[in-house]
Amino acid sequence: MALHLSVNLNKVALLRNSRGGQNPSPRVAAHACVDAGAAGLTLHWRADNRHTREHDVRDLRAIAAERGVEFNLEGDERPELSALAAELRVDQFTLVPVKPGEVTSDHGWELPRQTDAIRRILEPLNQRGVRTAIFMDPVPELMALAAATGAQRVEIYTEPYAAAWKTPRRQAELDRFKACARALAAAGLGVNAGHDLNLENLPILGREVPELLEVSIGHALLADSLYLGLHATVAAYVRACHGFDSPAPITQ
Repeated sequence: MALHLSVNLNKVALLRNSRGGQNPSPRVAAHACVDAGAAGLTLHWRADNRHTREHDVRDLRAIAAERGVEFNLEGDERPELSALAAELRVDQFTLVPVKPGEVTSDHGWELPRQTDAIRRILEPLNQRGVRTAIFMDPVPELMALAAATGAQRVEIYTEPYAAAWKTPRRQAELDRFKACARALAAAGLGVNAGHDLNLENLPILGREVPELLEVSIGHALLADSLYLGLHATVAAYVRACHGFDSPAPITQ
């Protein structure tokens, strides 16, 4: 099965909000991403509305349905978030823990301590036909615990792998990710991944992790698009998902 790219458009909304207008438009960006080969669109709606807002979720859900790609809604345990996911029947809902003041997601759920709370959130969505996923740290021995939450997939937090890319820990972190993916597949769960993936570190996952179904990428992809343009960047990331190396612009 091909590895699917879902483009997270939060940063487009963040830039729009910085001027208080409608430009740049997540709607226009969504169409451009699909035109370039993205298999899905992702938004993470946070309580402070600092980037994505409710109307963005509704807009991009409609665009995804119109264009025949998947829509992935991410967020925490706020009732209004899961209610919106159920109302819109999003293709996938990814439950992500949030701590006050965090700049971006930086940790997974604590299992088994939070299993019951997660199950209560996901069960109604599963019943409505929404595919559910949870965000977890790359700890192989915890992967089997995810099935008890009712989640159908796990998004493995890839920041440790990305941070180790140019260090001696690179192979160890890759092996840890691969062990997580195998454990999830053995438990009957699908494997997603996300956080700090880019054109340098993504191709090896596409080549070496056959269990991996979907990657959600936002920050690096939008940063690269400043140099390459959005269409060319999405096309390069689609190639990376299939294991092909691409010239990576300097974005740091």
